[in-house]
Amino acid sequence: MSAKETRGDAPRYLEDFAVGDRTETDEVVVTREMIKSFAKLYDPQPMHLDEVFARHTIFGELVGSGWQTLAVTMRLLVDARLLGGTPIVGAEFKDTRFHAPVRPGDSLRANAEIVAVRPSKSRPDRGFMDVRVTTMNTAGTTLVTQNWSLVVPSRTAGQK
Repeated sequence: MSAKETRGDAPRYLEDFAVGDRTETDEVVVTREMIKSFAKLYDPQPMHLDEVFARHTIFGELVGSGWQTLAVTMRLLVDARLLGGTPIVGAEFKDTRFHAPVRPGDSLRANAEIVAVRPSKSRPDRGFMDVRVTTMNTAGTTLVTQNWSLVVPSRTAGQK
């Protein structure tokens, strides 16, 4: 059963989550064309655009932008319905580490593990959820790790 089938469209609240809960995403293949298209718009460096130039870099071939990997990760987690029908709202993103590049043809997936859930001290209608996010390719190589702190409504906010 995919993450989409288990999450549904119903909103989820802070009280619905516990430390250790995990969300696994489906996969998406990153094509050469996707890499070049993203790079043209957002990160026009030659190792993302020019295959001949890229062969002479530390990567040895065309690679995707790290920013693209982050954007794909976000899309995967939105599609997996990380918070059900509740939008993903970031309060902080930190400790982002790029372990390996995305290469043409890589199939990416992500997982998110809840590491903390805490109510807001000043706003009773919401709280914060800390999530450790890991993006990998099909070979199991970790590409990116990061820690998200998300703003999540409390159940009292949903009863208004």
